[in-house]
Amino acid sequence: MKTRITELFGIKHPIIQGGMHYVGYAELVAAVSNAGGLGIVTALTQPTPQDLEKEIARCRDMTDKPFGVNLTILPTFKDVPYPDYVRVIVESGVKIVETAGRNPEPFLPAFQGAGIKVIHKCTSVRHALKAERIGCDAASVDGFECGGHPGEDDIPNMILLPRAGEELSIPFVSSGGMADGRSLVASLALGAEGMNMGTRFIATQEAPVHDNVKQALVEADELQTRLIMRPLRNTVRVLSNAATERVLEIEREKGAGVDIEDIRDLVAGEGGRKVLHDGEMDAGAWSCGMVAGLIHDIPTCAELIDRIMIEAEEIIQGRLGGILG
Repeated sequence: MKTRITELFGIKHPIIQGGMHYVGYAELVAAVSNAGGLGIVTALTQPTPQDLEKEIARCRDMTDKPFGVNLTILPTFKDVPYPDYVRVIVESGVKIVETAGRNPEPFLPAFQGAGIKVIHKCTSVRHALKAERIGCDAASVDGFECGGHPGEDDIPNMILLPRAGEELSIPFVSSGGMADGRSLVASLALGAEGMNMGTRFIATQEAPVHDNVKQALVEADELQTRLIMRPLRNTVRVLSNAATERVLEIEREKGAGVDIEDIRDLVAGEGGRKVLHDGEMDAGAWSCGMVAGLIHDIPTCAELIDRIMIEAEEIIQGRLGGILG
């Protein structure tokens, strides 16, 4: 399957593993890339730029296929030396970067000067158009269904993707609610050139997270995510657990007066790390998409990607072709 995304990034299948905090390590990234998709190392999961340099080298030892690095630009509880992370990415020879969060424009000259292709994650058409104007090569369009930050507009992909297709000239992929061949075919029909999966890749054998997390995704349905931090206009979709229910309780009690410090211990990264790495399922809030309802097993990345492509081909050539008679 050739699309503008496979051609842009030099990959076999139009499937991207989005950067995920405490998940995007070399093991998962290499497995996705070796299976023909595009794996993404999460830069800020690494404590220092030097650690990121080592992780990129470790990933390169595991695959000779293209992979990228995610750089998320969001408010944090501690200062992040972004210029140093950018320098490491450039000097590492990585040729694909996924940016997310705030405007990546300050970092684009460094990336573009090194011949790096940039795909920016966007939760609205206006943000995707801005990414196009400042020179990003592609966009990842995230619908309201997505885990993590869905933005504040609450537009699902059935509307957001065709709207992006009407407005954008650069290629874009779908993100949010993506799990299988049906997702890929639907995304292509709605104007995307591929799809980005986050939560679905957590429930794979190579994902370096605790088995409790993988089993929780298999057991969950589409009704078990929650939206937290809405009053702060920094909305995050997470899987329901004791920590997220406590956050929602505090937000109800405080109303418009809620402050980040009121919930800091429940949403800070350390709690999410304990969930993902140690399997302490109530230790903190952790990002998860509504797509959990479509996750029923824990395959290898190769099995998952092969299955997606086979199913997509069967839908396109079989069922849909049969409808046309």
